[in-house]
Amino acid sequence: MSPRSQSVNEELRRRSRERLLQATVDLVGERGYEATTLADIADRAGSARGLVSYYFPGKRHLLQSAVHRLMHRTLTAALEREPRTDDGPELLARAIDAILGLAGDHPVLMRTHMAGILQEQGFVRCPEQQELARVLRSAVERYGSPDPDTDYVLLRAQLMGTVFAQLLPGAPMPHARLRAELFQRYGLDWKLGVPPEDEGATPPP
Repeated sequence: MSPRSQSVNEELRRRSRERLLQATVDLVGERGYEATTLADIADRAGSARGLVSYYFPGKRHLLQSAVHRLMHRTLTAALEREPRTDDGPELLARAIDAILGLAGDHPVLMRTHMAGILQEQGFVRCPEQQELARVLRSAVERYGSPDPDTDYVLLRAQLMGTVFAQLLPGAPMPHARLRAELFQRYGLDWKLGVPPEDEGATPPP
């Protein structure tokens, strides 16, 4: 049997890494961060325990990479869904709704992620984080920003603050209210994107 080519090996490594990231999203969402071990993640992914350490220097790094992957995949799917469009305001509305929706769909995971970012090590620089930045910056640029580099950073900060406000234990703010604030800031019609079903087509007062 001939040895595998470099391209085949790279694809196998990519798939193995992807399985670890998805297993992290699933398990932390189900059990929480503290109750999820690296061994649990390796078992769920069907990988050897040593592969986790090979790809990621620690559990916190793995978690942030996994969440950033979830975020950029969700964001990309929202921007590219049918009907396809090049309308800048619609694309920005879809981007905002995609990120805010993660707080409702994955509250345990996103709360854990936000808590990790606020710790001393802060943001983990990884390929998933860079891809998230690229996709979000593209949405800002297609919206028509004259300075997408600056405006992307501001939007990222606003989205992080809004997600945090939705997940604040004991005093969460309503999704519709937070969405309305962001839409007003960017001059977006409430009907763009994916308006909350329970609010219909009317923004909160």
